[in-house]
Amino acid sequence: MKPHYIEVAESWLTGNFDAQTKEEVKALMAGDPAVLEDAFYRNLEFGTGGLRGVMGVGTNRMNKYVVGMATQGLANYIKANVKRDNLSVSISFDSRNHSAEFARISAEILAANGLDVHIFESLRPTPELSYAIRANKSIAGIMVTASHNPAEYNGYKVFWEDGAQITSPVDKDIVAEVNKIADPSQILYKAPCGAKAGKITVMGKEMDEKYIGDILSLLLSPEVRAKHSDIKFVYTPLHGTGVKIVPECLERLGFKNVYHVPEQDVNDGNFPTVISPNPEEASALKMALEVADKEKADIVLATDPDADRMGIAIRDNEGRMTLMNGNQTASILTYYILTRWKELGKLNGSKYIVKTIVTTELLREIAESFGVKCYNVLTGFKYIAEVVHNNEGKGEFICGGEESYGFNVGEFVRDKDAPIACSMLAECAAWAAEQGKTLYQLLQDIYAKYGYRREALSSVVRKGKTGAEEIAAIMENLRNNPPKDLAGKAVVKVIDYLETAKTGLPKSNVLQFFSDGGDVVTVRPSGTEPKIKFYFGAKGPDADTIVESLKSQFAL
Repeated sequence: MKPHYIEVAESWLTGNFDAQTKEEVKALMAGDPAVLEDAFYRNLEFGTGGLRGVMGVGTNRMNKYVVGMATQGLANYIKANVKRDNLSVSISFDSRNHSAEFARISAEILAANGLDVHIFESLRPTPELSYAIRANKSIAGIMVTASHNPAEYNGYKVFWEDGAQITSPVDKDIVAEVNKIADPSQILYKAPCGAKAGKITVMGKEMDEKYIGDILSLLLSPEVRAKHSDIKFVYTPLHGTGVKIVPECLERLGFKNVYHVPEQDVNDGNFPTVISPNPEEASALKMALEVADKEKADIVLATDPDADRMGIAIRDNEGRMTLMNGNQTASILTYYILTRWKELGKLNGSKYIVKTIVTTELLREIAESFGVKCYNVLTGFKYIAEVVHNNEGKGEFICGGEESYGFNVGEFVRDKDAPIACSMLAECAAWAAEQGKTLYQLLQDIYAKYGYRREALSSVVRKGKTGAEEIAAIMENLRNNPPKDLAGKAVVKVIDYLETAKTGLPKSNVLQFFSDGGDVVTVRPSGTEPKIKFYFGAKGPDADTIVESLKSQFAL
């Protein structure tokens, strides 16, 4: 009996696939069986970031057929479940290889199914797509991106009418529709005879202007921006979409000295100047840091290819550029925003912030010190957006962040937003300068007030089918045999996020261990990458030593 993956691969040789695809399948079948198995052993699934995978032929790869079947499934779900006139879907894409092609194919399929489409004329950030969905009153949105993954990846994020990425049960119902489509012959590329095709409308500068205008309306300190407009910034989009929006925002905020990394302003899906276009990784900011030292810049801002994540570097007390992690950046921004909201008389009992369970508890402590409620949600910005949606008419979202370099302010966009974060961070730098401080010194003030924090992340990569099985075994072992101590301190609490009755949150394959010293370790498999992630957190003067000990304790 043939293995299932071989039967699936053979179906691509006889199905409605083009000749080039069939030749590529034949080449896989003549090569390494493990590679063939990984390409066909399953269908790509929606995780915390949607559909994402390595580009190539196969059901477990990103290609025009997988994208086509996903889009047809989305169209079928909309037509079956949404009963209203003038249904539309908004679409954007990033700089990755095939992103524009996948976006165009998606638009054509949706139009063939009678749905109107708003598609950007060229690449635009994920947060602008979220914004456009709401501006266009679309029922859904598609963003073709693999965010900060390496060049061989691409992906397909689906958003719903509130501008947020889909959550349960909509995500599961859409996947169910996608899984009903077994062959490209089931995809509509042209409207059936007698049926009306949807209209495809191109978006461009007009939507940019609306988006930038609303970003600027969120800013809090125009007078200090004017006084400190000479602060020097280096900005890099890491070959991605941020170059379309971020420099324009900084210019309109009045900052006069914004230096670029010209080689990285070029949109290129091969990301030729970096190992990985991820602002979480120090190597991705290497060229920007060199420009900063050359120009004696104060701050480096970097955004990932779809411009939803922001990484920064700032000068320390000795004048050296120091990279900030996502927890530190979110803490600086949250403290600044809440301080200014309080000074402006904008705080009352209905205002709130949101963080994810793997993000520093410092955000909660900052919020509580201002009398502001802090929600704690599962990993993934879609869960932050879900809180915002559920609180519409009952409370006002101030800001929210996650350790993975995502931050957002206000309710215009329902996803993490690097253009907003860059703009707010730049203004925060001016506000700190007005007090005679750098951003680094502001962070030290925050630590002095709330206690020093140290967080760290370790990711263990396990690729392919065997890797997925190994990650599952690691989680099972930790679930059945939890650690007795963390860095020598007794474990006093274990939270298993599969137990929804205890957490009050949707079921998620996440474990958290807490020590009697307040230290925490969180373990979760990535929903979008072949990784298992270990998050470490400690508070107090010995936090650095504790985190290093925890990293050794959980090393694989």
